[in-house]
Amino acid sequence: MKPIALIIDDEPPIRRLLRLTLEPQGYVVCEAETGQLGLQEAAAKRPNVILLDLGLPDLDGLTVLKRLREWSQTPVIVLTVRDSEINKVAALDHGADDYLTKPFGTAELLARLRAVQRRAPDAHEEPIRIIGDLQVDFVGHSVKVHNREISLTATEFALLRVLAQHAGKVVTHKHLLRTVWGPQAEAQSQYLRVYITHLRKKLETDSGNKLIQTEPGIGYRLLASD
Repeated sequence: MKPIALIIDDEPPIRRLLRLTLEPQGYVVCEAETGQLGLQEAAAKRPNVILLDLGLPDLDGLTVLKRLREWSQTPVIVLTVRDSEINKVAALDHGADDYLTKPFGTAELLARLRAVQRRAPDAHEEPIRIIGDLQVDFVGHSVKVHNREISLTATEFALLRVLAQHAGKVVTHKHLLRTVWGPQAEAQSQYLRVYITHLRKKLETDSGNKLIQTEPGIGYRLLASD
């Protein structure tokens, strides 16, 4: 099966150049001209590598990268005119595997593609996680219980996302606080109590439908369906 490359870039000449470079190398090329469309294509096509521009018309490329990393470890090479060290560090910190400044040589691009794909994890990724009657859409940032849409705040969704990614396993207080609120919040356990209560009220619609289990003194577990 041919590897799939997804190009997320709003410049048609760049997309054409990349297509002409990649297709002779055996890639199936998909294109997206906006960040939102790129996220949708990443979920639908499951590419082997993503080439991402930072200057997109709807979402900043770093936002696209952050949202992609919520559920996917697909290798990402940033292709951008932004050549400052600050931009490079930001992209790498947000999960980019490599950073190439425009204009770039095709030989170097292909070499970097080979390098990131050699390092790529062979993991099964789920843009939509279904746990019993609970459905969490990591791409669309939406949640359903019994096929009914549940409205969550950004913080509530971030907390549920971490629990869903580790469904069936205990996630420690420290890990949840660090991931959702940042390292400075690791001692603020009251945050968790408040937001876990909010999630339970919204998700556990039936008295017998318990989704989030407390592990006293340790953390919380999202109960996986048998």
